[in-house]
Amino acid sequence: MAPRWKGKDAQAKKDAEAEALKEPMSKIVSQLKSSLVQSDICGFLSDNNVQLAVGAEQLDLFDKACFGRPVRTIEKDKHWFQLSFEEAFYLCYSLKCLKINGSDTGSQNDEELWHYMKSRKETFPCFYKAYSHLRMKNWVVRSGSQYGVDFVIYRHHPARVHSEYGVLVLSDGEDKDLNGRLRIWSDVHCTTRLVGSVAKILLVLHVNRNGNNNDSPLCLANHTVEERTITRWSPEQNRETM
Repeated sequence: MAPRWKGKDAQAKKDAEAEALKEPMSKIVSQLKSSLVQSDICGFLSDNNVQLAVGAEQLDLFDKACFGRPVRTIEKDKHWFQLSFEEAFYLCYSLKCLKINGSDTGSQNDEELWHYMKSRKETFPCFYKAYSHLRMKNWVVRSGSQYGVDFVIYRHHPARVHSEYGVLVLSDGEDKDLNGRLRIWSDVHCTTRLVGSVAKILLVLHVNRNGNNNDSPLCLANHTVEERTITRWSPEQNRETM
């Protein structure tokens, strides 16, 4: 599927593509990483997400890099951002640019964060592996709940381009929340029809634990991800022309 750039006309779409090529997502994420390391910003755990106060520079970079979402407050001198567990752990564990405090304790190490997030969200290990797999390929990863999938992914900022794939995460483990999906034909048909109706392709990421458990973030190095795309076959579009 070719990227569908946003714009009112052909020229506006070309401009959006040119801007994206001029400032690739890998460059923006690198700038965010550098800024967070220099400012030594620290977030804190809050139920099922991570909150952090950022300056004007980080506010702009978080938005450009598509991490988290801003939180409205009455404070004028601080800007608050809310990160999902996957986003926060990616910045902390993979990029090494964010520190996170517990609600009643000091800075949490990788093991402590892993156990906390896993206790709050049973599917976190598989979701994080899938999320980091896509982010490392420079896809922008956002929640796909409004489309009935786990994630939707973009080639660049959602303001510039439409998402191309709706992502479902499956696992070789015993997690019924993940592995109870796409087991019967009607599930596959409904899901592909839904994502197809909004011009997306269904991308299934199957996380293989390869006999390893999820007791530590070190297990991630031994997990692998299989990618499969599923599309609907339309006889109207594939009929031979006479």
